Order: sequence, then C-alpha cells, then structure tokens
Amino acid sequence: MTLLQALVAFPVLLPMLGAAASVIVGRRASLQRVIGVVTLAIVCVVAGILLVAADRNGPVVAELGGWPAPMGIALVADRMSALLLLISTLVTLAVLVYAIDQRISDYGRETASTTFHPIFLLLSTGVSLAYLTGDLFTLFVAFEIMLASSYVLITRRTSASRIRSGMTYVIVSLTSSLLFLTAVGFVYAATGTVNLADLAGRMDLLPDGLRTVLALVLVVVFGIKAAIVPLHFWLPDSYPNAPAPVTALFAGLLTKVGIYALLRTQTLVFPQDHPSLLLLVIAALTMVVGALGAIAQDDLNRLLSFLLVSHIGFMLFGMAVWTPEGIAGTALYVVHHITVQATLFLVSGLITRRTGTVSISQMGGLAQTAPHLAVLFAIPAITLAGLPPTSGFVAKLALLQAGAGAGLASEIVAAFVVVASLLTLYAVARVWVRVFWGTPKEPLVDNDPNDELVVGTARSARGMYVGASSLVVVSIVIALFAGPLSGITARAGEDLHGRETYRSAVLDPVAGAPEGDAGDTGDAAGDIGTALADPAGDGPEVTP
Repeated sequence: MTLLQALVAFPVLLPMLGAAASVIVGRRASLQRVIGVVTLAIVCVVAGILLVAADRNGPVVAELGGWPAPMGIALVADRMSALLLLISTLVTLAVLVYAIDQRISDYGRETASTTFHPIFLLLSTGVSLAYLTGDLFTLFVAFEIMLASSYVLITRRTSASRIRSGMTYVIVSLTSSLLFLTAVGFVYAATGTVNLADLAGRMDLLPDGLRTVLALVLVVVFGIKAAIVPLHFWLPDSYPNAPAPVTALFAGLLTKVGIYALLRTQTLVFPQDHPSLLLLVIAALTMVVGALGAIAQDDLNRLLSFLLVSHIGFMLFGMAVWTPEGIAGTALYVVHHITVQATLFLVSGLITRRTGTVSISQMGGLAQTAPHLAVLFAIPAITLAGLPPTSGFVAKLALLQAGAGAGLASEIVAAFVVVASLLTLYAVARVWVRVFWGTPKEPLVDNDPNDELVVGTARSARGMYVGASSLVVVSIVIALFAGPLSGITARAGEDLHGRETYRSAVLDPVAGAPEGDAGDTGDAAGDIGTALADPAGDGPEVTP
C-alpha cells in the first residue's frame, strides 16, 4: 500500500483516535479543544490531497488488511467522495470552533466535557466512513456510528420534553437501520457480495423485478435518512430541539450523507438510461411541501428545518434527471447546501441567544442592535434562495440546465425548482422583516438556562461569530470559484454515470492505478491551487 493509499484511511482513523484521546484527557478542557481542532484540521488537509489526486489521476483505493476487493473492505476516494469529505470536514471544523466558544461562554474556560468532544469526533468518523466506504455493509456500520453519536448529542443537557422529541429521531433512525440491514441481507443473498463495485456487475444479472424491489428498499432507507417527503416527518420535530452547533452539524451533514448514499447506490448498482419518474415526483413534492411548511412556521429553527427538507428535493431532482449533467448539478448543490444550511442554524443560535426566544413574532429590531448579525444572516439567506451571484444561484442554474434537455417530465419538475426557490425567498424575507426590522425588543427571560438552547443574555463569545463567519466566507469562495468547482463536479457526474472508472479502480487496481508515482503526496498537495485554477482538469486520465 502506497502512502497516498494509506491517506484514504486517515479521515476515518484520525477522528476515532482523537475521540479516544479526548476521553483520556477528559479532565483537561484545553487539551480536549486542541485535540478536536487539530484532528479536524489535519483531516481537511488530507481530504484536499485526496481530492486533487482523485481529480488528476482517478479514484484512490485502500484495501484494508491487504485483502483485495471484493473479498476485503475497500475505502475509495473518488472525485465525489473526496469533494464531499473536504467540504463536510470544513463545516465540522467551523461548527466545533463555534461550539467551543459557546461552552466557554456558558460554563467557563476550565469546564471540560466527558461526552461532547469525543462524541463530536466520533460523529465525524461515521461521516467520513460513509463517504469513503466501498461496500454496502460498511456503509451500514457508518450510519450506525452516526446514529449512536447523534443520539448522545441531541439529548445532552436538555429537558425531558425535548428528550421525548429526540426519541422520535432515534426510533425512526433505528427503524431505518433495521430496514437497511434487512436490505443488505437480501442483496447478499441475491448476489453473494456487498462490495459496491462488484454489485455493479452482479446486479445486472438479477431478474428485473427483484432488482427493482431491492432498489426501492434502498430508496426508502436512504430517503428516511435524507428526510425526503413523505419520510421527512421526524426532522422538523427533532433538529430544532438540539443546541445550535449540534443542529447545524446535523442539518449540514447527516441528511447529505443520506443523499450521497442514495446517489452512490442508485448510479453504481441500479443504473438506468432514462429519467426516473418516481424520483422526479418525490423531488417535486419534497421541494413544495418543505417550502410551504417553512412559510407556516413561527419558530425560527422549525422554519429552517422545513427549508432543509425543501432543498433536499433540489438534490433529488438532479439525481432523477439521470444524466451526467444532472448528477453534476446534484453534487454542486450538495456542496453549496452543506455550507449554507449549517451557517443558517449557527446564525439562528446567535439570534436566539440575543433574543431569548425562537419565536419570530417576538423578535424585532436586530438590524439596529446587532448589525453584524444581520449581515451574517442575510448572506446565507439570499444564497439559499439562489439569488445571483451566489453559489445557490450557480447550483440551481446547473440543475435547471440539466433538466431542460431531459424530457417533458424533467422540464415540468424544473418549474418546481423555480417555484420552490421563490417560496424560499419569501420565507427568508419574512424572517428578515420580522427579526431584523422594526423596533428593538428586550431579550426574554430564559425559562431553562441549563438546556444550551436559548439564553437571552444578549451576548455571545467571539469564537461563535468566527465559526459562523468562516462558513459565510466558504460559501462566498464557492461562488468565486464556481467555474473550477463546476468542472470537478462535471467530471464526478461523468464518473458516477459511467461507473467504469470506479469499478476498474476497485476491482482491477493495476488498470485503475494512477499514472506516475502514487506514493508522492507532495505533488498532490502542491497541485491544489493548480486544480482550482484549471477547470478543464487536463490531467492524466484513468484507463479502465
């Protein structure tokens, strides 16, 4: 195994080791913070190297234990997984900075946590494993790691009523996991393998009816994880009841992991040569139901949760179009949405700390008392609505262009993209008018000061603003480098649609190996700037 191939395991191993180290130094708060920040920063660097290597030379495959696929477990970093790993880790790092200063502000600098930092890093482990795994059963394990970690985070230092709401999340997730494990068993019984690259060949040999049933079961499993309509009911009741950094992390990452899993399995294992009518209908319903649900809310966090559901539909739309352009549009939209949705929930946390309430009708005048907070909300809000020249506009334009030439059904659903975008704009404009305009109001008294949800102290630590601001900067950078980024997602879309690049890299490492010295990570790291500046990506190609 070369050094570059060994790096593929680092995003999984480092957070896991960091979680263990954080437990060992559990009484020393400063060490816990340093371990978390340094670990995630290193993973960001590794993800950047993997992205450059995968974009220039094809997927980077690590065969764990030296067992070749499909007998052993393979970790695979291709363009799609490496890109999502990089942006997800950047968001996780920013959220951790926010959470650290929130805890310092609330409990003091010397107060350590025996659960938050280890579980936070363990959640990052599950997310990284979900992106990189090359087999279906390990994907199930990754989801279970995320479920166990998220349950602890969503129920920390909160009230009994909110724990009951969190139980909805747990029960739905466990039901989904049981269905997922059943689906894995069916797939293995039918094909004799759970390796995704191997399944891409063996699934074609099954009868059409059996293949359709297996595909639908996985759509339901990952549809629950991603909160697509009508499987979304758990999300608006669960996410708003967690502290702001936890909600931001869940909204930014967990639903996107569900979308990634759906995209990976449907394109690699169950491909088709025409738009999926079922996914088109689900995408349209998800967009509209989520947006209308957001408009009806007075709770700021529930409003953002329904907007999260709505924009899952945008990602489904690109997948349903089932062309390289549509898949590329989905990838670009996921990158944009991970950043923007996490930012909005972090800003919501800052707003509720100043006002002492999540009720939009009880807020007002923050543009006068906290103009910096108004800017922090305005930029991601208009980005989510898709106004030019934001990253949201670029991503939606890519989806609309993909849908415009994919047939009548796709063109009809493309109209829903426009409608849902207008409804999103109305929802965030309504928040702006009620929260930031008007006469300033005094903060309300916090009825439960120990729950980490609403404070009403009209003060927030500087690091909390740094964490939220850094994500705003990332979204602006995405818009500025939309051309090179679109080039990467376009090539990722072609890889996913064609399948052969992935299969060749996993099942035939000699043919799929990168040209040149695969162990030279220095060249890959040094080419990050070149890759961003060269949207055409005229590097060596992978020979299937």
